[in-house]
Amino acid sequence: MLLTIALFLGSAAAIYFACEYFVNSVEWFGKRLNLGATAVGTVLAAFGTALPESAVTFTAVAFGQTAQQKDIGVGAAMGGPLVLATVAYGVVGLALWLNKRKLRRADHGVDVDGAGLARDQLSFLAIFVVKVALGLFAFTIKPWLGLLFLAAYALYVWREINSGESSAEEDDLEPLKIRPGNPSLAWAGLQAGLALGVIAFASHLFVGQLEAIGHFAGLSPHIVALLLSPVATELPEIMNAIIWVRQGKERLALANISGAMMIQATIPSALGLFFTPWRFDGTLLVSGLITGLAIIVLWSVFRLNKAKVDSRWLAAIGLLYGLFVAWMVFAPQALRTFQF
Repeated sequence: MLLTIALFLGSAAAIYFACEYFVNSVEWFGKRLNLGATAVGTVLAAFGTALPESAVTFTAVAFGQTAQQKDIGVGAAMGGPLVLATVAYGVVGLALWLNKRKLRRADHGVDVDGAGLARDQLSFLAIFVVKVALGLFAFTIKPWLGLLFLAAYALYVWREINSGESSAEEDDLEPLKIRPGNPSLAWAGLQAGLALGVIAFASHLFVGQLEAIGHFAGLSPHIVALLLSPVATELPEIMNAIIWVRQGKERLALANISGAMMIQATIPSALGLFFTPWRFDGTLLVSGLITGLAIIVLWSVFRLNKAKVDSRWLAAIGLLYGLFVAWMVFAPQALRTFQF
């Protein structure tokens, strides 16, 4: 058990330091491609850091030999958006709150593109409602609907890249860690690729140790899939958010989370539809309802606050994850496992 804990802590540290290299390289990558800061966060950074969760879902649903293993994949596909919509946004708010003095902020305001983030919440909610609704019904053409989720993500990427936002000023960028000066696109890509490799390996190790700890604590695979595994596999996005917030770049942090949520709403859903019956039980439905509630709250906050959001509002949204934990702990077994 001591070795498991050591690997758990070591892999978490590796993810954090690799994310520092990744966010540094992806900003330069976006600069060389003349992409705006929002597109860098929503597309480049989000796609890279969403790989661990997507890999967990794909492995479970495509190569799982038992119904229980496939259920873990479906749980991961639902758990990812839940963690991002609650814990990740809450971490951004908490990080701004704690770093207020370091960043020399006069108030608790978080610099945001309220209109863009509100639009993203609505886009996510529209897709997510369909995703949850499909889990309540069985019909023959359901697997083919996975193609619509892939098309929705492709449309989202096209919209973000063509948003017309100007790229960030080079003075705002820290030097590329492996090639200071004026690095080329190739050097930025090399650093991003190396960092992603470390993130993928460390995330896989982290999830393995987390599952071992869950087994030692007597937790069922279902609970691990919905409670523990998503927190682990969304750790890169959360780490990225902390790093960018500490640098005073909360717009990038929020864009990264927003982009990752669109990936989790579409790609894992498509994989689940392709390879599983995609049927929900009571616990999966409740996770979807709490995620939807968090998105509605976020949409309201961003819509009413176009330029700045109180960091304490974002921190409070993280508490919604506690509702799901309470459901898992206190709800009767019959309700948690009721099959729709």
